[in-house]
Amino acid sequence: MPRNTLRIAVAVSLLATPLLSACGGSSAAADEKSVTVYSADGLKGENNDGWYDKVFADFTKQTGIKVKYVEGGSGEVVQRALREKSNPQADVLVTLPPFIQQADSKGLLQKYRPAGSAQVGAADKGTDGTWTSVVNNYFGFVYNKKELKQAPTTWEQLLDGSYKNKLQYSTPGVAGDGTAVLIKAIHDFGGEKQALEYLGKLQANNVGPSASTGKLAPKVDKGELLVANGDVQMNYAQAKTMPNLGIWFPAAQGGKPTTFALPYAAGLLTGAPHTENGRKLLDFMLAEKQQEEVSSIGGGFTARTDVKATDANAAALTELMDGVDVFTPDWNDIDKNLTSYVDAWKSATGS
Repeated sequence: MPRNTLRIAVAVSLLATPLLSACGGSSAAADEKSVTVYSADGLKGENNDGWYDKVFADFTKQTGIKVKYVEGGSGEVVQRALREKSNPQADVLVTLPPFIQQADSKGLLQKYRPAGSAQVGAADKGTDGTWTSVVNNYFGFVYNKKELKQAPTTWEQLLDGSYKNKLQYSTPGVAGDGTAVLIKAIHDFGGEKQALEYLGKLQANNVGPSASTGKLAPKVDKGELLVANGDVQMNYAQAKTMPNLGIWFPAAQGGKPTTFALPYAAGLLTGAPHTENGRKLLDFMLAEKQQEEVSSIGGGFTARTDVKATDANAAALTELMDGVDVFTPDWNDIDKNLTSYVDAWKSATGS
């Protein structure tokens, strides 16, 4: 699913809200039983079979509240909410770090701790109660299993000439997973200078910028690319229909493969037109049943520490993460310095 394409869908029926008759009610009255979600892509299925599809349908069935869904890139949905700050059009925002922190720092989120959020780890929710993760996830890379008999293991391998024009990663500062490439490189190479030096060299093989991480996996599956960035939840779900897609985690030469949590984090927008409906949806997404379905339906990881999924997907995901070191980025530092990091990346890569 494109991370840079906005689209609107109404959950369950996927039909637009019927127009009011000339004699009946106001627009506000018609929308009393609705809630609007701005979200980064990855949780809605290509064939309406994703976690969002199930959650939104069940929510509407239980409450009568229709979900209006607007999808875009991780940074793009925040920018849209920011443009509408004086006249909010959405109720719930779901995006990836560091963009959820960005939304918080710009005053876009109001305090609300959903039911069940006490069971979400401290690192996966805002200290001020403005956001909480609803689906956990991890950054990763994908490779073509048909063309490459074994996955690469190190960053350094990607500098080989065999990857020229066969490698691509999404744009830092625009895509959440693209920003994650920069964050992981800084961690793995031991500093910003070393990471930028490496990414400058990698540019010789890079196809070029991409605002959409979601568009890269199909290219890898078809063999147009050998390697691209992504995230575990999205790529694991895509692999159901993309048989050549494999997931891997780069390591620095001589080091262990690493990753970090890249959760889908949700918050209630300040001045939300349907605040109460937004609260109900956040509560619903964090309820035990919906959290148990994160792996079985969405291919992701539950956000709640007290929910232990036992389905086949959960077992496969646990095995995939075995032996991978998980580090915790300083998201507040990244939020504060993101612009300078991205500017330095542009300079180093000529992007």
